[in-house]
Amino acid sequence: MDQETTAAGVAIVRTGGCLCGAVRFSARGAPGFPHTCSCGQCRRHSGALTVAWVEYPAEAVAWTGPAGPPARWRSSAGSSRAFCPTCGSTLGALDDAPVVALVVGAFDVPDDPALRPESHSFEASRPGWWSVSCGAVPPVE
Repeated sequence: MDQETTAAGVAIVRTGGCLCGAVRFSARGAPGFPHTCSCGQCRRHSGALTVAWVEYPAEAVAWTGPAGPPARWRSSAGSSRAFCPTCGSTLGALDDAPVVALVVGAFDVPDDPALRPESHSFEASRPGWWSVSCGAVPPVE
């Protein structure tokens, strides 16, 4: 992941958090691997048919809300799902890599072009009637 900076050379910081505000985060630098996913883990974790994700090195993410870091549930051999212990909002996945994958919907400014998905994972797992388009997405009126 590139170190994304402002013209003054300061690392760009993106912020976000849960529905109730108890768990907040700041993510420093450029997000990596912007993608959507329709795997069974993501669908059940979020309740959505598809989830949009970006990844950061663990050291680039700070948990800044009053609750501190999110609650975790071990979902696979290499990852734990992260959620707010108060309101239950999906926040992401804390991988053993160490990578923090954050759901794009939890960012304060989700329409940031750096968060736009470039690919889709587990296409075969999405319902046949559900369509996912990454890249040039036409506006929905």
